[in-house]
Amino acid sequence: MGIFSRLKTLISSNVNDLINKAEKPEKMLNQLLIDMNSQLIESKKAVAMALADEKKLEREAGNQAAQAQEWERKAMLAVQAGQDDLAKEALLRKQEHENAHAEYRKQWEAQKASVDQLKESLRDLQNKIDQAGRKKNLLVARAKRAEAQQKIQQTVSTVSGNRSAFEAFDRMAAKVDQLEAEAEASKELEDATSGATLEKRFAELEKSDTAADQLLLELKQKMKALPEG
Repeated sequence: MGIFSRLKTLISSNVNDLINKAEKPEKMLNQLLIDMNSQLIESKKAVAMALADEKKLEREAGNQAAQAQEWERKAMLAVQAGQDDLAKEALLRKQEHENAHAEYRKQWEAQKASVDQLKESLRDLQNKIDQAGRKKNLLVARAKRAEAQQKIQQTVSTVSGNRSAFEAFDRMAAKVDQLEAEAEASKELEDATSGATLEKRFAELEKSDTAADQLLLELKQKMKALPEG
């Protein structure tokens, strides 16, 4: 289990370091997942080596059992041949291999239990890393939303605190209102002035025509009154 203790320590130190230096959560989370998967690969290699040792012990235990059976067969052959001394030697060899088999089997069982535990821890770690990968997008979205809200709030605070900008805006609006009012007044005055001048011209023209007609009428009447001659 030392493998996973070292992995936990390394990941914890990496996490704390990344969090302390984090400016962009997305970059931090990606790097964290990369580190975790890198360490997971190393852990898999270590578990694979432990599993290989287990298989080696299992094979050696089987080999010792086979050797014990072989020496028992040889002892039987010696007995059948009437060579009890040789049979005893064979039985002693058999006993040695049985003892070795018992020791290898004991070591193999302990190694197998350890490997089974390591594999379970490895599966658990793999599941946690997979879960972290699935949560990454959600965390990134939340971080971006929080960052956007913070920027908006900062902008609002900055604009709200800048009274001179609002005052200048209001003065400009008042200036535009004044220009529009002056333009409308000028147009109204021009229209009024143009209309009065035109009416005056026509009045003078009408007055002029009426006076001429009167003078012409008076002349004609005067001519009629004169004696013909």
